[in-house]
Amino acid sequence: MKIGMGLPVLLHSTDYLFEWIKRIDSAPFSTLAICDRIVYDNYDALLTLAAAAALSRRVRLMTDVLVTPLRNTALLAKEIATLDALSGGRVTLGMGIGVRKDDFAVTDTSYKERGKYHENQIEQMKRIWSRQDWNNTIGPIGPAPIQKPGPELILGGFVPQVMQRVARYANGFVAATNEIDRVSQAFRAVEHYWQEAGRTGKPRLLAQIDIALESHMPGQGRENALAYYKVLPPPYNTYKAATLITTEQQLRKVLNDLEQIGTDEVICFPWSTEIEQIVRVATLC
Repeated sequence: MKIGMGLPVLLHSTDYLFEWIKRIDSAPFSTLAICDRIVYDNYDALLTLAAAAALSRRVRLMTDVLVTPLRNTALLAKEIATLDALSGGRVTLGMGIGVRKDDFAVTDTSYKERGKYHENQIEQMKRIWSRQDWNNTIGPIGPAPIQKPGPELILGGFVPQVMQRVARYANGFVAATNEIDRVSQAFRAVEHYWQEAGRTGKPRLLAQIDIALESHMPGQGRENALAYYKVLPPPYNTYKAATLITTEQQLRKVLNDLEQIGTDEVICFPWSTEIEQIVRVATLC
């Protein structure tokens, strides 16, 4: 089982952000991941990964997850293909439809139609990456991605519609929770839909877990999680803060449990900005 590391949501010092990127790349992590929000003080996900592409040499770069219905499809396909080129073919595109209505309001996109739009996006991006003409009068949109036929596609979400989309369009699924039973149930459902769709092989199964291995700033991770999710209704606004993994002992057990249920890769998302967490998690790789 591979282990990846996320970037903290709030890193306002670019020097500190760049140091996080370099240290993750130097450690034995499989992936450097970033989450996505619009109405928040975080840096843009794709621009941050572009910086990571320049500062790193080895680690894969993943959006975990990018809310793609907030974005124009043609521009997004071009940005992802460009990022894949800049990184030498290291991009994994994790996608979701989003749950925060404020992000849709400020981008003038449809919250109600986001699922249908997302499906159309995936189909259109695949056509763009294959260098097909846009239509009868407009030619192809480049560049072509380094990875063929395109970057790895991972979908996130706990509803059947998402799991069915994995079976139709994607390479795998990511479950974002620290609850092992819930992850296992989601994995088994994805495998069921995969087989039902007649796909060969197996879907890649990822778990995203939330950690705050704090030494110098106890409680910062919980405060950051509460601030990030405060726009959601109860009990979702406090769920992440209440279930944070805060010790190596807890993390070791969760990683072992995830491996037992067939997890291919775990992404550890830190809610604390303490950079020492990189070393503490890396010892478990």
